[in-house]
Amino acid sequence: MITRIFLSIISIGICSILFLACADTSTSSRPNILFIMSDDHAKNAISIYTSKLVTTPNIDRIAKEGIRFDNAFVTNAICAPSRAVILTGKYSHLNGLRDNRDVFDANQTTFTALLQNAGYYTAIVGKWHLKSTPKGFDYWKILPGQGHYYNPDFIEMGDTLKTEGYVTDLITNYAIETLSHRDKTKPFCLLVHHKAPHRNWMPDTNKLNLFTDKDIPEPDNLFDDYSTRSAAARDQDLEIRRMFNGMDLKLKPSDELKTNTGGAEGWNAGPAWESVYNRLTPVQKKAWDAHYDSVIASYRETKLSGKELLKWKYQRYIKDYLRCIVSIDDNIGLLLDYLDQQNLMENTIVVYTSDQGFFLGEHGWYDKRFMYEESAGMPLLIKYPAEVPAGKSSDALVLNLDLPSTFLDIAGVKIPDDMQGLSLGPLLKGKKPENWRKAIYYHYYEYPHGWHKVKRHYGIRTDRYKLIHFYHDIDQWELYDLENDPGEMQNLYDHPEYAELVKELKVKLTELQRQYKDDSAI
Repeated sequence: MITRIFLSIISIGICSILFLACADTSTSSRPNILFIMSDDHAKNAISIYTSKLVTTPNIDRIAKEGIRFDNAFVTNAICAPSRAVILTGKYSHLNGLRDNRDVFDANQTTFTALLQNAGYYTAIVGKWHLKSTPKGFDYWKILPGQGHYYNPDFIEMGDTLKTEGYVTDLITNYAIETLSHRDKTKPFCLLVHHKAPHRNWMPDTNKLNLFTDKDIPEPDNLFDDYSTRSAAARDQDLEIRRMFNGMDLKLKPSDELKTNTGGAEGWNAGPAWESVYNRLTPVQKKAWDAHYDSVIASYRETKLSGKELLKWKYQRYIKDYLRCIVSIDDNIGLLLDYLDQQNLMENTIVVYTSDQGFFLGEHGWYDKRFMYEESAGMPLLIKYPAEVPAGKSSDALVLNLDLPSTFLDIAGVKIPDDMQGLSLGPLLKGKKPENWRKAIYYHYYEYPHGWHKVKRHYGIRTDRYKLIHFYHDIDQWELYDLENDPGEMQNLYDHPEYAELVKELKVKLTELQRQYKDDSAI
């Protein structure tokens, strides 16, 4: 870590070493924006939300010096659609990107383009995942597609370069370089979008020994049998027990590598895993093999089955996932340190979030997509010392849809009438408007195409209840009382005593569909 910090300082030049003499002296009163987003980072893997799984001191710092949102949600829990919503401030049916097959129309209005037109220096470093070429940025350096964890390619303003190193470290280094070389006469808006902890959870080799001496606590519903739920909960392909032995659990080299367990039917995971593994340098492979050879040996020797095998697979999955999280947290510490060193912190709004949540063994699952809390809920932490009191939290219902309006509002840029989100500005100052939304609307589309077989569905969530309608090749509903059943284990839809509540929620659901112009769902 000391070496990484030293290299980062070298990369930003003499001015950063002598920051007391050369600190940023931009006279602009408009705030800078540092928007950090990871991929698939569950709230349950952030210690400011819960410390059961991992400690994240640097991410926690953002909340401790600012505000934590406890009821933040996405409108469509899948990677590319969520990113399109955040850029445009419009639901998926309006911005044209419903699922990961779609190509983002980068010519439509985005908050970054509006900030750029208003005099901001705009840049994005890291994961783009929208298939089209980024627009509305003065500078961009992005991963092609999903990107790789080890020695990834980056596309810098159209030129593809292969780099050696671990992707989370590289994205941070490039972000610091971008800030150091920006036009300092302008306020900046920098998007730092991490690949981690996206599947298949490949940790930095210097993190492989973390958590080896203990078991991570299991969720209470790891062995959920979905007995009260609709067929959608039973027909999915999210179960940890069906993970790929090679791609997900790192059981290589052996005949297990060629076993097509889990994932899309007919997809041979073996060659894909071999391709990923072969990107490692000899030094990286040596460290990797030293760790995972013992994992493979344990798997072969114990010959587990049933519940014990699921427990073993959960430990393999969650430990690699959390190791990726620790790297994210370390690198956020470097970014925050840079802002401090450059005297930029006071006038910079720092946001940490994820493109959606993620199942960490709840219901026996991994991945996202469902409207259930672990998937549709996202972490949202914001610090802005000039405006936001430290150590606050908010229980207001907020959406990723709100982020563009918030950035534009704080920057003093007019919010377009067709952006559908609300500015979080009042909430940041500790004031919840009386007319703040009382419910959120959600719509997921990626079925029957793509991965994981999660049925199409839409729904409404209030501060207490959630109503979901699964459709397409199914017509089933689910209702949950989140106050008495936060784990969403008991579907109450067919219970007579909830009939009137169902009617009320369906009316409100239709109202939200009309409000957000989702005519296809009415």
